[in-house]
Amino acid sequence: MEEKVDLDLEDFSSEPLFDYLVKEVERDPTFLIGVFVAIAAVIITIVFWKFFVSTQTKSNSVLLVGLCDAGKTLLFSRLLSGRFTRTQTSINESSASYRAKNERGTTWTLVDLPGHESLRPQFVEKFKASARALVFVVDSAIFQKEVKDAAEFLYSLLTDGVVVKNAPTLLVACNKQDITMAKSAKLIQQQLEKELNTLRVTRSAALSSQDGSIGAAVHLGKRGKDFEFSQLPIKVEFVECSARGSKGEEGDADIEALEMSLAKL
Repeated sequence: MEEKVDLDLEDFSSEPLFDYLVKEVERDPTFLIGVFVAIAAVIITIVFWKFFVSTQTKSNSVLLVGLCDAGKTLLFSRLLSGRFTRTQTSINESSASYRAKNERGTTWTLVDLPGHESLRPQFVEKFKASARALVFVVDSAIFQKEVKDAAEFLYSLLTDGVVVKNAPTLLVACNKQDITMAKSAKLIQQQLEKELNTLRVTRSAALSSQDGSIGAAVHLGKRGKDFEFSQLPIKVEFVECSARGSKGEEGDADIEALEMSLAKL
């Protein structure tokens, strides 16, 4: 039968802690094991909790990025409220809580980042570490004219050390599909892959590092092969949408495909 250990509070208060512990161990060696187990349990709980909180805080943002006039701000408004809103070129970020349309009702912080070339880098730098997903919005109607600029911006994101390390989902939102001359998502993907492949060749000498360390540019895709989005270590999806909608200001937006993708994050 196990010997019951009675803790004498009077002895505990009058003797040094070390002496008290020595006496208890001499009386029952399992006492020391119990102390170590209790300490280990506390340490493990603290470490797990800090890791859990850090993970939840770190990757809770969905960033709307892209060139100027791609329709990011209107898409931001439609996702949040469903309403049409007249917009103008943004010079600051806008953020709000967005509830995904899934059974869990997952909530993300939706952030609309300015698309102007002179502003993009500082805002990407500010928010990239918290990105759960990057929604790269392109203007499908004039994509042919903007493909080089769009590819350069996308290249800078996909070779950023922090982005690669955190591996957010990439959703390429091919916006303005209500316009007759809009390019399809498939064609946009093919043209971006071609342009990114060219950029990879011309910029390879400028890579500061190829080891994926934080803050360093990394190699895009697989070496020795033409670039394809399927080579990336992140989930990539192209979706067609129209923030304006086929019926104009009075109608609803055509963003169901994007909402479904956001619901799967």
